[in-house]
Amino acid sequence: MNKYNKLLIFLVIIMSIFGSIMVYSSSSIWSLYKFNDSFHFFKLQLLFIIIGIITMFIISKIDYRMYYKKCNILLLISFILLLIVLIPGIGHLKNGSRSWISFGPFGMQPSEICKLSLIIYVSKYLANNKDIIDKSIKGLLPVFIIIGIFFFLIMLEPDLGSGVVILLTLIIIIFLSGCNIKFFLSLGLIGIIGLCILIVIAPYRLKRIMSFLNPWSDPLGSGFQIIQSMYAIGPGGLFGLGFGASIQKQFYLPEPQTDFIFSIISEEFGFFGVIIVTLIYALMFLIILKIAFRCNDLFGKYLCAGLGIGIIIQSLLNLCVVTGLIPVTGVTLPFISYGGSSLIVSMTFIGIILNISNHK
Repeated sequence: MNKYNKLLIFLVIIMSIFGSIMVYSSSSIWSLYKFNDSFHFFKLQLLFIIIGIITMFIISKIDYRMYYKKCNILLLISFILLLIVLIPGIGHLKNGSRSWISFGPFGMQPSEICKLSLIIYVSKYLANNKDIIDKSIKGLLPVFIIIGIFFFLIMLEPDLGSGVVILLTLIIIIFLSGCNIKFFLSLGLIGIIGLCILIVIAPYRLKRIMSFLNPWSDPLGSGFQIIQSMYAIGPGGLFGLGFGASIQKQFYLPEPQTDFIFSIISEEFGFFGVIIVTLIYALMFLIILKIAFRCNDLFGKYLCAGLGIGIIIQSLLNLCVVTGLIPVTGVTLPFISYGGSSLIVSMTFIGIILNISNHK
């Protein structure tokens, strides 16, 4: 095992352990009230971490070139799961979004699996069509049709957060492949038009945007989460209030163990804790990019970079949401937020990256 793999595994495990501790701190009062057990979410998160680490090491032993051969099968499975989750009675409705398939107390989010499948598909397509993608827009048309179909299915749930993460990740991978810059200018215009359409067909999204610009216009409605998040971040100061001393987790910030766990980190560990977490994500991303640059196989290079971009994009979106820089999108913080699907899929990403690193 090379030095990059060792450091990456160390960072992932450290972040996961810290995440489980913060899941306990942020959810203890809520879970005691709801389940009569302050360790309810903490115990589940530990189970997810164990499953995730085992998955990561198993995946790291599987030759990444197998995904090249099985790409279409993975894409088909993701497509079927995205259809199944839309069926009432199978797809679990939570916070107005039917994005989960429940198995008793556990759940699976098909959009997380879709994220992996699409990164593999786009990496394969770019590796196979290197000679045409930088000369003609038509060369990228098939890949954008596939992306559009999957994005449409995700928006039917609706799950704007996952859709945005997937879309941004794939666009950045395609941009790095060296295609014509004029194409991206056209794509940006189409994206603005598409955003306007999404707002028109679902007016609640406009409320989210307005609450982002001025959360106090609806402090008990669409602006509630942002305001409570700011109340958590503000008092943190330089070193925070101390572990377990958060005030906002006491029924002010809704479900603080998930999307807004970073707010609790900021409140309890202050600016110092925020900087450390941010630097660990940055170091993790730099290591993944280093592994991608060392890879001689074009498919492996795109795949490794794409997986790293997926992790960092999701992290940045989460940090921007909780600090009020962008509207609320419902994106978890990789390796830290509570949730099995996100954690296990993120561990799978790392497992594939570790295998690519071993095939430099």
